[in-house]
Amino acid sequence: MTPENNAKKRRLHFEIFRYNPEDPDSKPHMQSFEIDELPYMSLFMALNEIRETQDPSLQFDFACRSAICGSCGMMVNGRPALGCRTQTSDLPELIRLHPLPVFKLVGDLSVDTGTWFREMAENTEAWVHAKEAFDSDAQEERMDDELAQAIYDSDRCIECGCCIASCGVANVKSDFAGPAGLNRVARFAMDPRDTREDSDWFEVISNAQGVFGCIGMMACHDICPKELPLLEVYAYLRRKALSSLFAGNKDRDHAA
Repeated sequence: MTPENNAKKRRLHFEIFRYNPEDPDSKPHMQSFEIDELPYMSLFMALNEIRETQDPSLQFDFACRSAICGSCGMMVNGRPALGCRTQTSDLPELIRLHPLPVFKLVGDLSVDTGTWFREMAENTEAWVHAKEAFDSDAQEERMDDELAQAIYDSDRCIECGCCIASCGVANVKSDFAGPAGLNRVARFAMDPRDTREDSDWFEVISNAQGVFGCIGMMACHDICPKELPLLEVYAYLRRKALSSLFAGNKDRDHAA
């Protein structure tokens, strides 16, 4: 008999936030469910069992089940996490689930992260800016390996919203770019194909909505399910902003 079969099965008690904002009769409340824990059970598996066997109206999001789509972000005992990557064996028998804060609530554990990330991308102009028209016949220049790796690290963000939910500033300031937004800015600021000047980036990030709005709690760095180097990202953006400021001051001194 394997250790998994020999171990005593736990009875998991779930307290799940329920509310349908589209239903005028719905009121926010917590609803209790109980299921038997299975070996290697994830929260994704547990929620599917609850929905299939106890309450088909339970709303939560999922797609890939492999920590790629970022759909299943939720608050797990007060901590943002992905349902597909969270094993019930790592949690106590009492599991409280809430939707991620900051984002618009769709229903129960489901939130609209897509609108937030689209608005963030538009506000930070998170795309490559080029002065010349695209030439499909042009041969792309080779990028330095270390720089390419740094850009790849930033591109691994799956936009799950966990870092936004954990950010104290994003929870009280709706116009803050947030960890994911600043990571997105850094990705394009590093890209040599982007023709924006340092002064252009200064306008994007050097304000209370940008990198200087961060108060340094770094919960985002600790919570990121893809373990993005957000601490390094912020340090890079601050250096870039300050170097642009000093360069601008020198230019004004010379002009004077």
